[in-house]
Amino acid sequence: MEYVLIKYVHFLGIFAVVGSLFAEAILVKPRMTRAELFFLSKIDGVYGIGALVAVGAGLLLWFGVGKPAEFYTQNWIFLTKVGLFTTVGLLSIWPTVFFLKVRKGNPDEEVTIPGPIRLMVRVEVALLVVIPAMAVLMANGIGVY
Repeated sequence: MEYVLIKYVHFLGIFAVVGSLFAEAILVKPRMTRAELFFLSKIDGVYGIGALVAVGAGLLLWFGVGKPAEFYTQNWIFLTKVGLFTTVGLLSIWPTVFFLKVRKGNPDEEVTIPGPIRLMVRVEVALLVVIPAMAVLMANGIGVY
């Protein structure tokens, strides 16, 4: 039962990450008001919490409950999936810092969102789309050394 519960929490974290990141990609525009950026920073907070939940539950699944750690560690697809998720997390740092910095001030004031920030959010989404395919491959025993 513990294994099932932790898998469920892992999925909830993943859903939070995917939903919030897709929302960010849809909502981010070349020019936004500080009020919109405040809202976007809240969505980004959901992304951060979801990522922490997904990583925490994922680490428990990897090293704590369920299958032995070797099941995951000896699968190059799993390790690539972890690397992609880590890359998505690292790419999110710059947009997060930007959103937090510019959200304060006159709510009606418009702020120009740099192109690289918007691009980074879209690259995160593109990488995130690949991760479930890797999870399916790994779960079906593909990628074992």
